[in-house]
Amino acid sequence: MRGQANGAAAEMTGISPGAPGYRRVTLALFLAGLATFSLLYCVQPLLPLLAAGFHVSPASSSLALSLSTGVLALAILNAAPLSEAFGRRGLMAVSMLLAALLNVASAWAGSWPLLLLLRAAEGLALGGVPAVAMAYVAEEIHPDGLGLVMGLYVGGTAFGGMIGRVATGCLAEFAGWHWALAIVGLADLLAAAGFVVLLPPSRNFRPGRGLSAGHHARLWLGHLRAPGLLGLFATGFLAMGAFVTLYNYAAFRLVAPPYRLSQTGIGLIFVCYLFGIVASWAAGRLADRLRRGLVMVGGVLVSIAGVLLTLAAPLGLIIAGIALITIGFFVTHAVASGWVGRLARGAKGHAASLYLLAYYIGSSVAGSLGGWFWIAHGWDGVAGFTLALLALALAVAWLLLAGEKTRAAGEPSARSPRPSGGAASH
Repeated sequence: MRGQANGAAAEMTGISPGAPGYRRVTLALFLAGLATFSLLYCVQPLLPLLAAGFHVSPASSSLALSLSTGVLALAILNAAPLSEAFGRRGLMAVSMLLAALLNVASAWAGSWPLLLLLRAAEGLALGGVPAVAMAYVAEEIHPDGLGLVMGLYVGGTAFGGMIGRVATGCLAEFAGWHWALAIVGLADLLAAAGFVVLLPPSRNFRPGRGLSAGHHARLWLGHLRAPGLLGLFATGFLAMGAFVTLYNYAAFRLVAPPYRLSQTGIGLIFVCYLFGIVASWAAGRLADRLRRGLVMVGGVLVSIAGVLLTLAAPLGLIIAGIALITIGFFVTHAVASGWVGRLARGAKGHAASLYLLAYYIGSSVAGSLGGWFWIAHGWDGVAGFTLALLALALAVAWLLLAGEKTRAAGEPSARSPRPSGGAASH
């Protein structure tokens, strides 16, 4: 199969750490993560303002984010086949440009339905980035450097998520939410231009045109049957669902008494994403050296500790809890997303699309469902809901670790001599 040939080519000729082009790839993918997630999540600190301005409930206001991520999840399934036919680089560039323009347009939406429509369209456009970026990395980067590049890409998503939230939170207080969204959109147009300049064309990818819907369905079904991949998809759903839920309703908690944080204060809470950037990088490095399942279990446990800490009343402890949740989530996501590329046997774009489908459905469904726990039981309800999700994620991560140990026991030692004349076997 063509996808398997691409994977084999990456094993033999992928860009290694220190090779020409490696830094350009990492920086370009950092910009892709930054732009995608700053556009996607820039509305999150604005949810209380949107709820008040459009006279909707907290659960309904979350649709400004959940609708985007839900449409994005479905768009990813189409983006993978499109990239298989037309290439990775061009699709990612067009997606970033369109999404940035739609964000500018949403800044001037005069009604709630129009804002939701534009946010849905933005999610559709952004579908051309995440799964395709994961497939590009899996095909173009040598396995020795895959964990680091994926960790830096996820770090870019963390930085983008932070900048988008902090910028809109601060700008909204002084210029209103309209200008806040417009400025983020314009900044990401520049990020998209930098991405186009920096990212090298694919070397290990060959277009496969004319592939039928049945062909793509068979590839997706094959990944669902692959050992370990289904667990990684479940991890993405559960971890992302818990993470987005906590951040969605933390703003509602902290603008209310006794905290009464300003919009700028709410935005600055998202500086905790700096911990996510470091955690993503560290997780990528650790995953290349230790058992991936072990690092993932650690990430989920850190998230659980963070949720428990937010149950305390002092503001400092709440912020510390949010920081721990951020660290734990990005460790879990960095490991899981990189692991998908390693476990997939060919058609890596399809495997990445399934992971991200689960990931964004978790964001969309849990992010909105958490609003009803907030309405019914306040922060205790939100914390209980997210702890249930993380408990399931911990069970899945433990099973993945057990499977990893079993596979390692049945494989040749990593210290075995490399085959002469070829690359290391991974």
